[in-house]
Amino acid sequence: MTGTDTEAVEAANAELYAAFEASDLDRMRRVWIDDDTASCVHPGWRVLHGTSRIMRSWAVIFANTPYIQFFLTDTDVTVLGDVAVVRCVEGVLTSLDDAEGDASIAATNVFLRRPDGWRLWLHHGSPVVQRAESDGLG
Repeated sequence: MTGTDTEAVEAANAELYAAFEASDLDRMRRVWIDDDTASCVHPGWRVLHGTSRIMRSWAVIFANTPYIQFFLTDTDVTVLGDVAVVRCVEGVLTSLDDAEGDASIAATNVFLRRPDGWRLWLHHGSPVVQRAESDGLG
């Protein structure tokens, strides 16, 4: 693992969230690998397989999300050859006027190195229902 690999994966991960914040389906498509083995689990959704199904899910989310902003914390990047795993907590802001619209999502993003760069192969987001400080684990 080199610093360059880690930085490239961090940039690919940042592009995932930038595409999401911009509700830009073309940009999101460029983040993902174009492969039937790609998988995505949005919080509360069943697992989706294949890039075409995953892109349809993003189109639905974009059409129904007037505003979203992410604040990533606890980010950890591991690169093992041509596979990279990013673990993070997504602080999600869905309204500037309503703090109740905020959510916290534990996310895992798995990237594969391709000739044209790192591409997302798996995204899994799970809602965090309680803080680590109060669950006896933190």
